[in-house]
Amino acid sequence: MKRGFDLVLAVLAALVLLLPLALVALAVRLTSPGPALYWSERVGRNNRNFYMPKFRSMRTDTPAVATHLLTDPQRWLTPIGPFLRRSSLDELPQIWSILKGDMSFVGPRPALFNQHDLIALRTQAGVHHLQPGLTGWAQVNGRDELPIPIKVRYDAEYAQRQSLAFDIQILWLTALKVLRRDGVAH
Repeated sequence: MKRGFDLVLAVLAALVLLLPLALVALAVRLTSPGPALYWSERVGRNNRNFYMPKFRSMRTDTPAVATHLLTDPQRWLTPIGPFLRRSSLDELPQIWSILKGDMSFVGPRPALFNQHDLIALRTQAGVHHLQPGLTGWAQVNGRDELPIPIKVRYDAEYAQRQSLAFDIQILWLTALKVLRRDGVAH
């Protein structure tokens, strides 16, 4: 049922967002050299790596590490990067990963391939069996501000409480957070 919900919602979102997606892609291309999309290597279900698209908010020569690990992350951002991140518009291309089946709308956010501490804790907690999500329980409870062990605790709680009603609640809370621009550190 979750996959069916994801497919229907992803198709509807893709249709509604087609023009805004094209406009954001054009804005990225016009304001900085390089492609509009950045394909980030992420860890998915059962610790299998996949490539997740995002609108590029950082320069093409940015090291492939979590933003909080960069020295002075602001210096790596493109001219429209801060806006894309605050508005979460950089996340919209992930609809492709949902359609493809690499992600779900709701689940633990996919770790970067080199976030070994997060991957290890999620594996230990059994969270690695879940499909990663565009948003998740940890995101609506702190987003970028949460320490990794707390994120994993929320991810494990999501695994225990997982249901369509809970997913809808998380999607609603995500919409509120995005509108308020809560919890975005970089």
